[in-house]
Amino acid sequence: MTSEIVLRPATPDEIPALLALWARAAKGTSITDDEAGVAALLARDPECLIVAAPADDPGRPIGTVIAGWDGWRCHLYRLAVDPGHRRRGIGAALLEAAEERFTALGGRRIDAMVLDDNELGHRTWKAAGYRPEARWSRWVKPLTA
Repeated sequence: MTSEIVLRPATPDEIPALLALWARAAKGTSITDDEAGVAALLARDPECLIVAAPADDPGRPIGTVIAGWDGWRCHLYRLAVDPGHRRRGIGAALLEAAEERFTALGGRRIDAMVLDDNELGHRTWKAAGYRPEARWSRWVKPLTA
């Protein structure tokens, strides 16, 4: 199946389709899951949001991963594959593309945001060689304008 997909950077005009995909495919939501948040992400780093699309319909996103690089660390977010396209290697292909991006940028270690109760996601991450880091917890504080 992976030969039947194309991997490419997301474009600002497809933000509504990406948000719809995440609503269908991703477990949980984020405070930045809105048009303004994704637009700001793409404006800052136009290559960071990698999209998988069918080769015969390259404008239709069926999978995503955000491969964020801050110049020091490699961060993965929003690995999501449309439920109708799962178990075809798309998630693995997205992770491979993200890892290639990080290697080219000089990254040395990747961390990923994965919900504790996302059992389906855990299988994908483990199959790709990722493991939970028990020494760390995520601490958050939402910012208000």
